[in-house]
Amino acid sequence: MPDIRHQAELIASVEPTVEALMAEHQERREHWYAHEYVPWEKGRSFVAEPWEESHATLSPEVRTSLVLNLLTEDNLPYYHAEIASHMPEGSAMSRWNHLWTAEEAQHSIALRSYLLTSRNCDPRALEDDRLATMVAGHETGIGDPAAIFVYTSAQELATRVSHRNAGKIADDEVAYGVMARIATDENHHFLFYRGVTEALIENDAETMLDAIHRVFTGFSMPGTVIPGFVRRAVDMAKVGVYNLRIHHDRVLIPLIRDWGIEHMTGLSARARELQEKIMEFPATVLRKAEIFERRVGMVTA
Repeated sequence: MPDIRHQAELIASVEPTVEALMAEHQERREHWYAHEYVPWEKGRSFVAEPWEESHATLSPEVRTSLVLNLLTEDNLPYYHAEIASHMPEGSAMSRWNHLWTAEEAQHSIALRSYLLTSRNCDPRALEDDRLATMVAGHETGIGDPAAIFVYTSAQELATRVSHRNAGKIADDEVAYGVMARIATDENHHFLFYRGVTEALIENDAETMLDAIHRVFTGFSMPGTVIPGFVRRAVDMAKVGVYNLRIHHDRVLIPLIRDWGIEHMTGLSARARELQEKIMEFPATVLRKAEIFERRVGMVTA
């Protein structure tokens, strides 16, 4: 079981790093306005002209990807609450959590506005799914602050990839612009969480290797409570928005490299064991990816 008291002390020890990374983030990230990306001039009354499937201009696969990504963003209050539950009020991490939440909230505003004005979703179905998703809530199941930093690093990187890929396959300039803007934000957030995790590793490699192993082997995207999640996720996987191969290539391998896990030395016996398990895990994911691809007839490069 993770030692929560020790982890709290560990996180407190990197407060200067959190402050520095937050300052770098605020200097690096350009503030943006969702209304400047949304084609409001295309909006029409859903009361006067109820939505029909024929109104959509995007393929069903692209619409599925955009809606699933939006519903994932809608659960922001739960993500905020989970982080806040582990961070003392007034701490650097608490202040970051407020800033991060404010920035993340733009994503659902921009994406929902685009889908509605462009008529690329059924507005009633979208609202029903939003309500069901938020009523179900979300918990990572992690329960300790060290692992939360690892999870947010992986999750922010994964959503960066998913949002950007969804925009790329949309064949729509506005959709591409909206998703690219959101993906850029996710990258800024990823850089912050990755940096904090790196500092935590430097202070206590064994605790963090344990957290990394637990998160990597139990990782799931924050959308499993969404109605029809499995079916939608499979559709996204088939068209290359997000799947196990992408998770292996674009999330697991980069994080292992960035955190220098393979080359860590001076570790305890327990830490060396965790190091080996982490290094072996991507191969397991890749095997699962190959099985899935054969089953659905996907062709990979």
